[in-house]
Parts: sequence; structure tokens; C-alpha cells
Amino acid sequence: MSTPTIGVFALQGDVREHVRLLAELGVDAVAVRRPGELERCHAFVIPGGESTTMYKLARTFELFDPLQARIRAGMPTFGTCAGMIMLADRVQGGTADQETLGGLDITVRRNAFGRQVDSFEGELDFEGLPDRVRAIFIRAPWVESLGEGVEVLARVEAGEAAGRIVAVREGHVLATSFHPEVGGDDRIHRYFVDMVTTA
Repeated sequence: MSTPTIGVFALQGDVREHVRLLAELGVDAVAVRRPGELERCHAFVIPGGESTTMYKLARTFELFDPLQARIRAGMPTFGTCAGMIMLADRVQGGTADQETLGGLDITVRRNAFGRQVDSFEGELDFEGLPDRVRAIFIRAPWVESLGEGVEVLARVEAGEAAGRIVAVREGHVLATSFHPEVGGDDRIHRYFVDMVTTA
């Protein structure tokens, strides 16, 4: 694949940061709000935001079902923070009617690190990257449990949450609890682009 088109879920969340970072990596990055826009995408990013609002808007704009179908069919997909929740097969701490797109055999806990005031930054080892990653957590989830086919890419290393899983990959689906689009480090997005171009 020469220049892939990577869509970014644009109904809610940190859309511009992802579009900018992907464009800087040389891909065709497009904001996606409608099924027709999804059709031209080779891969997809679901940003941080508010997961309950995201699935409701995806339903309203008739994007939920076609996006879910594309993920199930193998489209490379990357979710950050709320995007991780949207890609999880199971959610703890969600609303009674919470829906997810699925694709990752994981259980995530919403707002696991606490409220907005409990947001923090830390450095992590990220599997496959030689240098540590500066991770920014904002009302972030963590992975409570995972299936056998899920690879753990990063864990919190210090504090009360030490050992908690905050980055995973299962085949064509990648997710982080933190926000790699914030802070100027493009390596995790580059990792995803490599997933797309070698798929």
C-alpha cells in the first residue's frame, strides 16, 4: 500500500491532534462523520473523548454498524483512552446501556485512574519501541483482564496503579489508555501506520 487513507472518528473527541499527527507521518488523514467517508478508509483511529457520547453519536449518524463491521472484517484500528473503551469487548463502570464496537478481547474499567483532577503523566516502556514513552492519562481507563490472544504493550510502572495494563494489541487492533497524540511524540502513531502498511 503506497499512501493509506486513515480515518479519524470525528463526531466527538481529540480529532484534530490525531489528524495532524497522521498527516505529518505522510498518510492521507481524514475526519470521518458519515458511512460514506468511512468507505474510503484503509484504517481508523478512535480518539479520546467521552465513550458514552461517542457510541450514541455513532448510532445517530449511522456510523456504528458499518464501523463495527469493518473492524470485524480486519480493518486496522487504533483507539486512545475513550477509543480503548470503544474497542473493548467488555466494560466495567459503564452506563447500563453502554455499547462498544468491540474488537479487543479485553475488559476495561472506565475512569479507572479517577476523575479529571487525578490526571497525570508518566514514563513507560512500550513493547517494540527502544526508548521510553511519555504517557499522558486523562480520566483514563485501564485493562482489567484480557484474552489469550491479546498482547500487552505497556503497563504503569509506579504508584498505586503499578502493574496496570495501559496498552494492548490484538492482531489488527491497537489501543492505549493514554493520549499519544498529545506531547509531540509520534512513535506510537508511527507504530500504527506500520501496522496499516504491512497489513
